[in-house]
Amino acid sequence: MRDAYHEELDSIGESLVEMARLVGSAIGRATTAILDGDLKLAEHVIEADKKVDDLQHELEARAIALLARQQPVATDLRIVVTSLRMSADLERSGDLAQHVAKLARLRFPQRAVPQDLHATILEMGQLAQRLMAKAAEVIVTKDVDLALQLEQDDDEMDLLHRTLFQHLIDDRWKHGIETAVDVTLLGRYYERFADHAVSVAKRVVYLVTGEHADDLQADVQSGIQPVTGVEGA
Repeated sequence: MRDAYHEELDSIGESLVEMARLVGSAIGRATTAILDGDLKLAEHVIEADKKVDDLQHELEARAIALLARQQPVATDLRIVVTSLRMSADLERSGDLAQHVAKLARLRFPQRAVPQDLHATILEMGQLAQRLMAKAAEVIVTKDVDLALQLEQDDDEMDLLHRTLFQHLIDDRWKHGIETAVDVTLLGRYYERFADHAVSVAKRVVYLVTGEHADDLQADVQSGIQPVTGVEGA
């Protein structure tokens, strides 16, 4: 019975990894769709989001059943509760990738992104995909140091977002209000996607250490050595 219980906990973790990989792939494909004006690819991204939603619903059902049947405590309880929160972050990430794809579909056969901003949007899309891939790795490895690095990596996305905004307020902007709105939305989608990847990593830190990532970073900066081993149940 106990083996089955821990297998179910492991299965929840595997579902989280699958969700992270799916939404990472989705943001990459959505970026291609928005830049290339690829309607078929955009439709595929939109339809594929259902799988992410289904995985979240299944994970929630399993987690709630575990809480009801096993009444876990200590680390096991933290795993279940944190997994529920991570699944919500990942589901929302999938929605954001879908929003990018829907904007590509809305503007087809035109393209939402003007040529002079292609490089910035492409970089934002690639960075978003890398951040989510790293979040997936953190879920698998429970590597606290790697998890804490994600917040620093997210600074690059914030810089790209500011760069995008500078283009929008430049007096030389010549692409009109509708395109300005589209680009503003895109920037926000990518920024929020990255934020969710960071949130997933922070939740892994809490799962492993029992401390919130921000508190742990403050301890490290003050010279206190973090405890990074998983506690026993």
